Amino acid sequence: MTIIVRLDVALARRKMKSKELAAMIGIAEQNLSMLRSGKARAVRFSTLNAICKALDCQPGDILEFLPEDEVLGQKNRGAAG
Repeated sequence: MTIIVRLDVALARRKMKSKELAAMIGIAEQNLSMLRSGKARAVRFSTLNAICKALDCQPGDILEFLPEDEVLGQKNRGAAG
């Protein structure tokens, strides 16, 4: 299973920089960067709640589940193309 983080898309739609979002929700820019890049191993519900409130979105707007076979298929298509 793979969780894809689409936070950059949500930020772009609102014409907001991650630095602004980090300040609004009270977390370090480095922590938000880890989340944006998909390198975070966990996210607190309180952080997710604050992000959704600040961006006026739903968790599904910024997080997406992809089954492992779809992730592998995307990687294989990307390598061939």
